[in-house]
Amino acid sequence: MKATLPTPHLWSFPSPTPLSFKLSFAFPETRRKSLSISSTPKGTPSPSLAYVPLRVSASSQAAAAPTVNLTAIPTEMKAWVYGEYGGVDVLKLDDKVSVPEVKEDEVLIKVAAAALNPVDAKRRQGKFKATDSPLPTVPGYDVAGVVVKVGSQVKELKEGDEVYGNINEKALEGPRQFGSLAQYTAVEEKLLALKPKNLDFSQAAGLPLAIETAYEGLERTGFSSGKSILVLNGSGGVGSLVIQLAKQVFGASKVAATSSTGKLELLKSLGADLAIDYTKENFEDLPEKFDVVFDAIGQCDRAVKAVKEGGSVVALTGAVTPPGFRFVVTSKGEVLKKLNSYLESGKVKPVVDPRGPFPFTQVDEAFSYIETNRATGKVVIHPIP
Repeated sequence: MKATLPTPHLWSFPSPTPLSFKLSFAFPETRRKSLSISSTPKGTPSPSLAYVPLRVSASSQAAAAPTVNLTAIPTEMKAWVYGEYGGVDVLKLDDKVSVPEVKEDEVLIKVAAAALNPVDAKRRQGKFKATDSPLPTVPGYDVAGVVVKVGSQVKELKEGDEVYGNINEKALEGPRQFGSLAQYTAVEEKLLALKPKNLDFSQAAGLPLAIETAYEGLERTGFSSGKSILVLNGSGGVGSLVIQLAKQVFGASKVAATSSTGKLELLKSLGADLAIDYTKENFEDLPEKFDVVFDAIGQCDRAVKAVKEGGSVVALTGAVTPPGFRFVVTSKGEVLKKLNSYLESGKVKPVVDPRGPFPFTQVDEAFSYIETNRATGKVVIHPIP
């Protein structure tokens, strides 16, 4: 079923007078909590300059911080687990999984939200079992939550910090046996950053792996101010961020992107100068060629026909046709820290699929959905009780 996307909005507050209001959030298996929110949070610009981040989501419910008792960490937790490779049916919700031990350079996070990526499905299917960690596996790369314990060699983070990150430094080489689709997860400090102040947990959880992939891919092509780029699947998790980073961070002279008919306006709202409907046009037939083509869908054989001589083609999936190249992203907290200012200013915005967030009890349904390859932006899991 094809989702109908709401029109994205950027909101500004005309009056400099701070506004306060109270929202009530309901969490499964917990008491209802009330949270007082100010329209001018500490560290943000004055209200006339403050913007609500773009959120393509069917729900307007904010992802509030989980209630955390820093001194009462349980020994067991709820987590999604699979003990064999296969389809979605191998996933099971287990309430007797041991809470991970924290090494000296790690922190333990009470998970508030997580997100799915295509690599999660490929891992579960056994596509890189030779380099995977041992079964059984708690899946999940992306996380946002609250630090509840720190290792002896942790230098910057402390208990109570709200953080986000991609918990696997190398996506395909020994990813963690205990991932983020759980109530708690242990992560190396160097892979994390403080959560942007203006984003809720569900927005932040959808960013790490995708934004790191977008940034590293652009860097590897030598992308710089004044260059042009074509993004294939510009409405996807990575593509939606490539558009924004190319324009806002790297200074692209022109950004073109492809999507289906119903998502063209989203591409434009993210900063695309040219939105191409792939159901009606063949992008490789355009007379204009590009300095870089970022293929986030698996069409490298066509992508190489749209690049200028001497240009670069990044291929994230599918067969690679020269001069295209593939890379596997390296998780770096420093990249997130560098990009936080763009996120907090609203220049770069998270995109959350309107089918979500999916509740923690429906992780299997979220996997089924992401494997349709029809998601817009990121598929997020929240709340995680």
